[in-house]
Amino acid sequence: MNAIVPLKISKDLKESQIDWKIIILFLPIAFFTFFFHEFGHWTFGEILGNDMTLSLNNSTTSNGNFKDASHALWSAIGGPLFTIIQALLFSFVVWKTKSIIAYSFVFVAVFSRFYSIVFGGIVLLQDETRIALKLGVNNYLISGIVLAILFSILWKCHKILKLNLKALGYFVVLGVFATLIVIGLNELIK
Repeated sequence: MNAIVPLKISKDLKESQIDWKIIILFLPIAFFTFFFHEFGHWTFGEILGNDMTLSLNNSTTSNGNFKDASHALWSAIGGPLFTIIQALLFSFVVWKTKSIIAYSFVFVAVFSRFYSIVFGGIVLLQDETRIALKLGVNNYLISGIVLAILFSILWKCHKILKLNLKALGYFVVLGVFATLIVIGLNELIK
């Protein structure tokens, strides 16, 4: 009985196209995703003339204030927009190459926003909530739109690679570990 479980997991991982290369690459992909998201905030802020700071899990003005109130909105939009761009770019790679590594970039982009919104809560710290507040719309609307776009991209990639739901479960486990490590290391660095 004890020998059956590792064989079953090994078979499931192979069927899910998850090997040691994917497991090892998942952490750098998570770091890239978090940094790219923050780079989106930084880029929009800098383009609008604000002196921005950038770290692994935060980007803000160096003095704590944007030059104009609308700049805060655009900077907030930058992070989720860059995350969507990452998912779209790598979904194109998945479509062209059927690469499970490219799928991992799509998955982590989707999972990072899902994790942040669901486990971080619909609070002012979340980009989507700040965007909704500044636009004067329901707090859940922007979160729902962003997640719907990202999940539709992931689902398309999932279908292209002909992965089953069990594969999605294994990717979720990898996503949780990678996200917790990124967040934990960011807290240590602060």
